[in-house]
Amino acid sequence: MKTNTLENKSVQKIEIVKVKEDKSFPYTDDISVEEPLEIRISYGSKGQRESKNISVTMRTPGNDAELAAGFLFTEGIISDGNQIQNIDHLQAECSRNGENIIVVDVAEDFIPHLKNVDRNFYTTSSCGVCGKGSIESIKTVSTFQHIEREQQTLLFEVLYKLSDNLQSFQNNFSATGGIHASGIFDFEGELLALREDVGRHNALDKLIGHALFTGQLPLKDKILVLSGRASFELIQKAAMAGISVVAAIGAPSSLAVDVAKEFDMTLLGFLRDNRFNIYNESSFHKIVEK
Repeated sequence: MKTNTLENKSVQKIEIVKVKEDKSFPYTDDISVEEPLEIRISYGSKGQRESKNISVTMRTPGNDAELAAGFLFTEGIISDGNQIQNIDHLQAECSRNGENIIVVDVAEDFIPHLKNVDRNFYTTSSCGVCGKGSIESIKTVSTFQHIEREQQTLLFEVLYKLSDNLQSFQNNFSATGGIHASGIFDFEGELLALREDVGRHNALDKLIGHALFTGQLPLKDKILVLSGRASFELIQKAAMAGISVVAAIGAPSSLAVDVAKEFDMTLLGFLRDNRFNIYNESSFHKIVEK
């Protein structure tokens, strides 16, 4: 598989006026770049290729190939990295437009599951579909629903350090204060990969796209750490990637808890300052102090 996507800058410097108490002064500030990305998929036999616009998402430029691949995977449109033969930004007359359109070419002998596009992307929290129906939809496209898992222990001391470890590697957040992160850790608390984006779902899609490209799926023996709250769409994407432990710095939603219970995932919230809440403990995990 070939990827030729451009790595755009994710942070922009602008001149502002800073006000503190009774003084104001000019200041050069860092802000997170936000631009649209149109994801297209090209499929069909040679000479009869068709192109379909799958989604437009607001994202932080960079790691666009991972974002597109992760999105297609977590939406059930593809199920394996080998189904992608090329990912590239569109070659357009206006370079800026080209950088904001990415085309995923799938193998000629593969028919993408485009019927899943017509589900109105049940991942969005505003789609208005029934929560129970949404969870059932995940089951129909999840590749790793019945993967075998081993009994594992989660130690308090390992969990306590995850949030600090995540933040220490968030370069763009440190610079701007306005960006989300998703990180994959092992059960010893070591960071394996991290992706950032202005959209929390984009950050996770980039991370899952990275795992897809590097042959790491399913991530059944890893911990996913989210820099913010745990919404339904994030737990859905985690379930699609075979992740069994999700720890969020913020709170989960009710539907996120339902998904975690349905897929036997351990879900933790408010993980910070040496504390956390257990919203669901998987039958394969035991959370202990020592």
